[in-house]
Amino acid sequence: MALSPRSQYRVVIVEDHVLFAESLELAVSMEGYDVRRVPMPSEPVSTATMVSVILRNKPKVVLLDLDLGRYGDGVRLIEPLAKAGVDVVVVTGAIEEARWGQALRNGARTVLSKSRPLGEILGTVRRLYQGACVLAVSDRERLIRIWFERQHEVAELSRRIELLTKRESQVLGHLMLGRTVHEIAVIGVVSEATVRTQVKSILAKLQVTSQIAAVGLAHRLGWRSPQSLE
Repeated sequence: MALSPRSQYRVVIVEDHVLFAESLELAVSMEGYDVRRVPMPSEPVSTATMVSVILRNKPKVVLLDLDLGRYGDGVRLIEPLAKAGVDVVVVTGAIEEARWGQALRNGARTVLSKSRPLGEILGTVRRLYQGACVLAVSDRERLIRIWFERQHEVAELSRRIELLTKRESQVLGHLMLGRTVHEIAVIGVVSEATVRTQVKSILAKLQVTSQIAAVGLAHRLGWRSPQSLE
């Protein structure tokens, strides 16, 4: 079956960095495709609203960033767009392979780094237009596996951190702010020995051997502690 003209093949760009979006729009347009750019909302909006705005443009392909300013994580858009029959290509500055795997798991056709030449993005659009493969099965499976492994890791770390008492959580919060045992004792109006005992319990529950490791674990989870030390 003959391909329709490129001018009838619509590519929609969803990107909050204006300069990159404009460069991408120009490059794809010069290839002869029909290009539209979706402006980012000035205020937070729902996923349903964003999907509706994008689909209103009747895209064949959506070039999607993962970090969309006020909207947040673009990964939420992938599944509903894919279910609507749109080929989603993630073009991102994110380097975490687990995030790439999540995007593929949600239905993205492939993930490209913004650090790559524009020609690589154009080549991907061209292959989609021709109905060709844009990502090897082995690469897709590897990245999705990394995401699953990350999910299991997060679940296990979350289970450990939930074992902390309220007071231990508060102490860990102070450690995350770089405070010493002495400073935490002063703030909590308790002895340093009491704080050291609490720190020892935190390390045991988190299954780490140092305060630095405990703080690193909390940061990896994006964990936040209670604000005050009673």
